[in-house]
Amino acid sequence: MTKILITGATSGLGEALAKEASKQGHHVIACGRNQNKLDELSVLDNVTTLKFDVTDENETRQALSSVECDIAVLNAGTCEYVNIKNIEPDMFRRVFDINLFGVMNVVASLLPNLKKGNKLVFVDSLARLLPFTRSQAYGASKAALNYACKSFEVDLASRGIAVQSMSPGFVKTPLTSKNDFPMPMAITADEAAVYMLNGILSARSSVYFPRRFSWMIRLLNLMPEFIHKKICVNMRGSLSKNNKNNKLKEQTKS
Repeated sequence: MTKILITGATSGLGEALAKEASKQGHHVIACGRNQNKLDELSVLDNVTTLKFDVTDENETRQALSSVECDIAVLNAGTCEYVNIKNIEPDMFRRVFDINLFGVMNVVASLLPNLKKGNKLVFVDSLARLLPFTRSQAYGASKAALNYACKSFEVDLASRGIAVQSMSPGFVKTPLTSKNDFPMPMAITADEAAVYMLNGILSARSSVYFPRRFSWMIRLLNLMPEFIHKKICVNMRGSLSKNNKNNKLKEQTKS
């Protein structure tokens, strides 16, 4: 039985992954801040839980100091979008605190107990590949996370510890339900969990999903920068137009 630790397991993608992994017979250590959700997960077969906040270094170290696992899925994350008319540096700090520094808190806490054959899985995002509108904080945090992942892959190779990046596209979760723009080729959290678990159990260094959407984004990423800019500027214009039309409809209704 593979022992899989999952951060951010109390909602969205992490919760779906915890349920899918436990259903397939793996021992899941579900980590999160929401005690009620952890209690719900704890009644499932093969699931134990840990409550801590990844942004709190001391709390994270205490919670994970004696934990041993075969695979650690570093999934906890958040997303906030930039208001270009009112840049909030604190918002960037909030996003990076969870998406990058929270991951580093977990890695630092787990590394002393990791051994040959274990694996770290860094969950970043396909958003890191293109300069999407209003995604300065989120995209930058995920790009930084991917770089850290690939650097850890180099430095942990001599210890026989595998390191894998996991780059999802749009997934329907409580977090993305707040998005005020279309999400092309979005998949459910349950569908994403199947992709994730198959990827985690593979020997691949980098996993991208869903397949068709990820191929499109990766292909665009290989094109010249002026094409990236043109596509994303056009996308921003379309979103602005849609938002204006939606506001007009709301005003008309009222």
